[in-house]
Formats: sequence, C-alpha cells, structure tokens
Amino acid sequence: MSEPRLIFTGNVIVDLVMNVTTMPEAGGDTVAQNSDITAGGGLNTMVAARRDGLPVVFAGQYGSGHFGGIVRAALNAGGFEILLPGLDDQDSGYCVAIVDASTERTFVTVVGAEGHLTLDDLRHADTTSNDLVYVSGYSLAHPVNAASLPIWLEELPAETRVITDPSPLVTELDPALMARVFARTDFLSANEREAGVLAPGTDARGAADTLRSRIRPGGTVIVREGAQGCWVATGDAAPVLVPGFAVEAVDSNGAGDAHGGVLAAGLARGLDPVSAARRANAAAAIAVTRRGPATAPEAAEIDAFLAAR
Repeated sequence: MSEPRLIFTGNVIVDLVMNVTTMPEAGGDTVAQNSDITAGGGLNTMVAARRDGLPVVFAGQYGSGHFGGIVRAALNAGGFEILLPGLDDQDSGYCVAIVDASTERTFVTVVGAEGHLTLDDLRHADTTSNDLVYVSGYSLAHPVNAASLPIWLEELPAETRVITDPSPLVTELDPALMARVFARTDFLSANEREAGVLAPGTDARGAADTLRSRIRPGGTVIVREGAQGCWVATGDAAPVLVPGFAVEAVDSNGAGDAHGGVLAAGLARGLDPVSAARRANAAAAIAVTRRGPATAPEAAEIDAFLAAR
C-alpha cells in the first residue's frame, strides 16, 4: 500500500500582514506596529501537515509575476510535491490580513491565478485510496474551481478520505455547491462562526451534532471553539468536547491552519478523530504563542507539549 499523502486543493496566495492596536473606524486610519509580506493562505495548512510528518501534494493553481514569484519560492522551500507548472499569463492573488491587539483577524483578498483550477488540472493528482484530500471554501468561492472540484471529488476512489474546511467565506458559498461537496466529505472542520452559519441557531456542540447528517455517512464533524478546544461528532455518538490548552496567545493568525494540517496528519497515521483533534488542539495552542502565519510546530514539539500535559 502506498504511503498516505495530503492532496491539498486550496489556494496559496501572498499575505500582507499588519499588526495594529485597534481597527480604525470606517473612513479612518491607523499606524501598524509592524508588517510582513509572505506566502500564506493554504500554505500554512500544508506546512503544518508536513511538519507533523505527512507528505503533501499541492494540487492548487498559482501564477507568475511579483506575487506568483513569492508563492513559487515558498512552495519549493516547503518540501511539497508541486502538481502543476503554474500559469504564465497572470499573477497569484494576495490577502491583506490585519491583526489587532486581541489577536482578532480581519481579511481582504484579491483573487489571481489560484481561482483558475480546472478539472483537467485536478485529474493530474492521481489520487489513491490511501490519500487524504483537503478542500477549502476559499477555493470553492471561485467559479472555475467551484465547477471543477465537485466533479473531481465524485471521481475519487471510494476509500479516499476528504477533509473540508468551509473557511470564513462560507457566507458567500452556494448552498447547492456546498451540499454536493459535503456529500463527499468524511471530515468537516469549521470554526464556531462558520459552523453557526451552516447550522443557524446552534452553539458549537449543537452545530457539530447537526452537521454530521449533511456529510458522508459515518463521517466526523469538528467544530473549533477557540481556546476552549473543539467539539467532535463521530458516527452516531454524542459530540465530545476535546479541551484546548491554556497558553498566552500573541497572534491567532494561522491557528486554524495549524489545526487543520495536524488533524490531517493525525488521521493519516491512524489516530481516531478524538485523538487527532487533541493533537491538532496542541498544535494550534503552540502556534498562537508565536507571531506570523506559518507558526505550526514540528512533530517533536507537539509530542513534548502533549507529554507535559
């Protein structure tokens, strides 16, 4: 049997990150305490999975130009298998990420080549039954990707497990499209806000309980509740709270990505969903103690963190 891989279909774009004390009012201005320009988006999830020992195939699209050059360099440095050669006729997109003193994040995104992932592109992945596929709502927000991904998901081997992260753009996604993707989803991982959009009128536990009826039979829903941890609803069992870890957070940017990548790595190595979620909680806890988006820990750091607790 081939070694499990993470087939990542999300977007890698450039993050323009600015740290501020407070967000300015509409029409106002403020001075950033510091800033950074780095590849981000789905890169952070892939980095987290790779650092926890899971080989990663980047199956998304990317471009050329100034931002495309940053993306290409980061992909090459990340130790991933890069499926596609990229597009030469357009640049990659970018995202302005503003982080305030409470570590709350606000985003504005400009779409580039990553929004042009075709069915033929995806079919180059040669996905096996042992692989895990990662789908992001950021990709589903783009018409070309949204037309391609559901067809490709339905073509996958029945044994291939699919992880779907609806992303903060969940409010803008077509419900019919999401229903089609969810029908092929084995693990739905969302934060509390996203889950509340998908299951209105519920809290985190209730959303986990409700949403499992909308994914593939026997699947698992994980609803992240920040520092409290995450709710895991598997099969027919009652949702279980997997507690988070008390740390001094300095930057929550990338915490969800660290959680998603390490969750995938844990599932790939055979952990049950609750154990994989606990490991993912630990990775997210470590990540928020560091500034920057790609702050996921190495496997040995997670092991030591869990052993100490």
